Amino acid sequence: KEDKVANKIGEYVATLIENGATIQTGYGNIPDAVLQSLYDKKDLGIHTEMFSDGVVDLVNEGIITCDKKTIHEGKIIASFCIGSKKLYKFVDNNPMVEFHPSDYTNDPFIISKNNRMVAINSALEIDLTGQVCADSMGHVFYSGIGGHCDFMRGAARSKGGKPIIVMPSTAKNGEVSRIVPFLSQGAGIVETRGDIHYVVTEYGIAYLYGRTIRERVLELINIAHPKFRTELLKKAKELNYIYQDQLEMSLKRDVVYPKRWETQAIMKDGTLIFFRPIKPTDEPSMKEFFYSLSEESIYLRFFTIVKAMPHKRLQYFSNVDYKWTMAIAGFVKEKGIEKLIAVGRYGMPRNSNMAEVAFLVHDDYQGIGIGKFLLNYLIKIAKANNVKGFTAEVLPENRKMLDIFYKSGYEIKSKLAEGNYYISFDFESVNKKYKKSI
Repeated sequence: KEDKVANKIGEYVATLIENGATIQTGYGNIPDAVLQSLYDKKDLGIHTEMFSDGVVDLVNEGIITCDKKTIHEGKIIASFCIGSKKLYKFVDNNPMVEFHPSDYTNDPFIISKNNRMVAINSALEIDLTGQVCADSMGHVFYSGIGGHCDFMRGAARSKGGKPIIVMPSTAKNGEVSRIVPFLSQGAGIVETRGDIHYVVTEYGIAYLYGRTIRERVLELINIAHPKFRTELLKKAKELNYIYQDQLEMSLKRDVVYPKRWETQAIMKDGTLIFFRPIKPTDEPSMKEFFYSLSEESIYLRFFTIVKAMPHKRLQYFSNVDYKWTMAIAGFVKEKGIEKLIAVGRYGMPRNSNMAEVAFLVHDDYQGIGIGKFLLNYLIKIAKANNVKGFTAEVLPENRKMLDIFYKSGYEIKSKLAEGNYYISFDFESVNKKYKKSI
């Protein structure tokens, strides 16, 4: 079970590591799992306090070359190593490996000279605001801090660098959460809330840097073990960290974020878009998305001109149960920053097997196939969740949306009532005139 958790964490961390990055990691199950998840990477470098056998395997596979490092090109830089006889044979008289004293290897200013420096360090406990304890549980010390702070701060100063905290979501065989409202009495703060960028558990990635306390709290609850999320949410409300009316839907014990529905797609104009299920932590992005839309786009989606989208209403758009209600958000990178540019969603009323579907695409990205992709992808997800078909209410002037439905490859039933088109189709009813593109 521990290996399964470590492997999941390793897979998430691997998504944060770019080709050509320089990495620092430690010793143990999770660092080993991270290294095992890097076999699809290229030209990685190593600048670390210590390394073990996993590095040797990646060198032998040509994954670690150190050729793209901005200092010590072609060299593995470390202060010591620990592992098997294979490791010691590898480092013996190997010109690729250089050992330096810790006052050099661990110097944050030296570390930061490596572009795309990724520091991966473990923690024992983290509170909801992002304070990290890595060396003790209460007054009981488990280790020293080593190069923890040095590498995290060095990576933060690096161009394109990423400081990452990794840990299982629970301890004591799942009996306690490692994500807590506040640290245990006597616990030492190894990383302040100002130092933390990424936190990774087996339930996902939380990005905390530059976030408000409310955003940090929701990010961390979102990657906590599901059985502790309700209590963490309750405690966060008691501490006034979040809104008192914050919805619980996506954070319920039995709701798990479906990573399998994350995907990328290239639109017909060449735009690469990352699509994933929406999260409660996307509320700020949804807010920015809404206020960047034209009045026409808002009118076609909401059938009226909506001037304001306060938290009370907005949070319903970023909270789903991933089964009977689902939303897929599309993101692009603009100047290195992820920007939400499209959302497709469906919701199924009680006592029905038909779900209502709707889409909204940013004006700058309309006409490149996003609506068609979202419909097809939501159909795929809905089928997996035993939804029978879709319904939709569309304004007559929304010709683009009507066209997407009529060319979807299904037998479309439509009627005009009260000035709007009411669309419905069963997933089993295929229109042979149009070829489905699912």
